[in-house]
Amino acid sequence: MRVAVVAGPDPGHAFPAIALSLLFRRAGDDPVLFTGSRWVGDARAAGLRTLELGGLLPRPEDDDLDAGQRIHSRAAFVATELLPDLERENVDLVVSDILTAGGGMAAEQLGIPWVELSPHPLYSPSKGLPPIGSGLAPGRGVRGRLRDTVMRALTARSIAQGRTQRSLARTSIGLPARDPGPSARLIATIPALEVERPDWPEDAHVIGPLLWEPTDDLLELPDGESPLVMVAPSTAFTGAEGMLEMALKGLDGTGVRVVASVLDGAPDVLPNWANAGLGRQDELLRHADVVVCGGGHGMLAKALMHGVPVVTVPGGGDQWELANRAARQGSAIIVRPPTATSIAGAVADVLADPGFARAAAVAAAGATSVGDPVEVCHEVLARSGRGTGR
Repeated sequence: MRVAVVAGPDPGHAFPAIALSLLFRRAGDDPVLFTGSRWVGDARAAGLRTLELGGLLPRPEDDDLDAGQRIHSRAAFVATELLPDLERENVDLVVSDILTAGGGMAAEQLGIPWVELSPHPLYSPSKGLPPIGSGLAPGRGVRGRLRDTVMRALTARSIAQGRTQRSLARTSIGLPARDPGPSARLIATIPALEVERPDWPEDAHVIGPLLWEPTDDLLELPDGESPLVMVAPSTAFTGAEGMLEMALKGLDGTGVRVVASVLDGAPDVLPNWANAGLGRQDELLRHADVVVCGGGHGMLAKALMHGVPVVTVPGGGDQWELANRAARQGSAIIVRPPTATSIAGAVADVLADPGFARAAAVAAAGATSVGDPVEVCHEVLARSGRGTGR
């Protein structure tokens, strides 16, 4: 199968796309990755045929403060830039990141089946859930269900506006206004971070997190045998600022060791009980007793897959939703607003209560009950009549 994988440059979306591309290659398929320029060299170094995805930069007419316009209008432009590349590559299938919808639009223009990749839980609206982003558990009883109904009504206008923006973007490049959607959806999360819903889509498949390490370097751990706190500041632009600095200040004198995993901007001066830099996170998690992170899906899922409990310092985007899901599952404490004292106090609470580690171990055990993304894609291709699938 010749498959194109399309994702923008944000690490939370580019890294899962790289991981999926590597899975395709290991299965004997022929993937080509389209992503932002920042990760093209790294993906090629990992052995992937990788091309820069055009159309990502804002145009003068773009309003990036309007999230719907940014996603949908930019997607149409990305589709026009991607179209000739897809034609030249002669792919059988396209997998397009949920925030890089231009991949799906371009596939539709060419009559190629496409699959949507969500590198997080399913965020589609549901008749049985409060609006995604509220962080609330599904309401129970008459009052709870009424609360959720009212909240869904309050967000319905924004959802309808987004659909209108998608329709306008589609017609601007010659597609029908009505979006038929993908042939399947890959939900790259663990069951512990999903929530039950009465209207789970038949085309949505939980496949487990798609994890990729951008380096093979190992970060040296501080000397000693005291508990190890791993700090992983958010890579999202909506992440909370100053997390590492607050953690170091609050944890000073508490007897723990700290190792901070950062893509960029490690502090120049650190105490002897701390280290920071770019290193393989999977290796750090084998030694960590607790993780302090923003609650972004990539780091949160990675920690829970290793059975490590979490202190979340959520910023914007979906971090509040995910932090609350982990807290309800029992493996996390939420700190908001963050201070040096509150972060240190939450770390102490997690280390003192073994229940957090037990809940994280339960989450890790459940991570094996997921589908195979490559198999799902082969089945889509087989149904389309363009190939035989597996």
